[in-house]
Amino acid sequence: MGMSMEENHQNTLTSRTLMVNVTQQDPVQLARVAKALSSLQRVRILEYLADKVANVSEIAQALDMPLATANLHLNSLEEAGLIRSERVAARRGQQKMCARLYDIVVIHFPKPQEHPRRQRFTVEMPVGAFVDHQVSPTCGIVTAQGLVGNLDDPLVFYEPERFDAQLIWFSHGYLEYRFPYRARPEQVPHRLQISMELCSEAAPHRRDWPSDIFLEINGVLVGTWTSPGDFGGERGRLTPEWWEDHNSQYGLLKTWRVDEEGSYIDGRYLSSVTIRDLKLGEQPFIRVRIGVKPDAANVGGMNLFGRQFGNYPQDIVLDLDFE
Repeated sequence: MGMSMEENHQNTLTSRTLMVNVTQQDPVQLARVAKALSSLQRVRILEYLADKVANVSEIAQALDMPLATANLHLNSLEEAGLIRSERVAARRGQQKMCARLYDIVVIHFPKPQEHPRRQRFTVEMPVGAFVDHQVSPTCGIVTAQGLVGNLDDPLVFYEPERFDAQLIWFSHGYLEYRFPYRARPEQVPHRLQISMELCSEAAPHRRDWPSDIFLEINGVLVGTWTSPGDFGGERGRLTPEWWEDHNSQYGLLKTWRVDEEGSYIDGRYLSSVTIRDLKLGEQPFIRVRIGVKPDAANVGGMNLFGRQFGNYPQDIVLDLDFE
């Protein structure tokens, strides 16, 4: 034979604590508990039910509130799991009996779990330090002091002065760089990020000139970004004074990120390529290729800016986070 609600209520008065774990509790239930306790009227109901079981009419009368209002508050408390109601026989039909379930409510904020120590190494690669290339005119290289070789001559990409490059451009093709891979064999990479300043190439410039610029890492196509145009006519903050205004002046700083979930550009989802797909550590370097494919939908060329040209004082920056 089971106990009545009142008998059960009396037997559990001394051991009733609701523990709400912020990190593990159902977030909907957590919100309901917080909402229920945010009302002074509902708190008064809980106080009234501290040592008794009462029906709705008794609660409404004792707390001087309309019956309908009392019902609404009791429904909110029951949805939060703070009270329990039971319909029992009365002289005229049934009545709703209510009992408080807990005397203590604890919201627990556990300490964050300790994660394995994470490290980052950063390499800033000069834009002229490419190890391989394939470019088509229009193309060229300039340093902070002047033009390297002749305009529209792919042979200048073999000149030793290219290592001092501050602006490189071509119609289609690619530049390839090799960044050192500094993680030890037992360290696991979990995020790789590459940022650089670049834009389309339209001699001398054109703001509405889309170009599909791709990024590959270790031979894996991470994704393609469509540059909106080639920005000239307004001087870049770092661009040398001798470089004429009608030429390409600055680009946009773009950041590619590859992690355990996928690939992103400036925080926007780009592709399903994850950091595992890059097979980092199989060779002592990270191979990065940037360019415009000749069969792209928008073959609009590419300008790549160094730290002394454009708007951003950086070359190609690679960050690798690992545990």
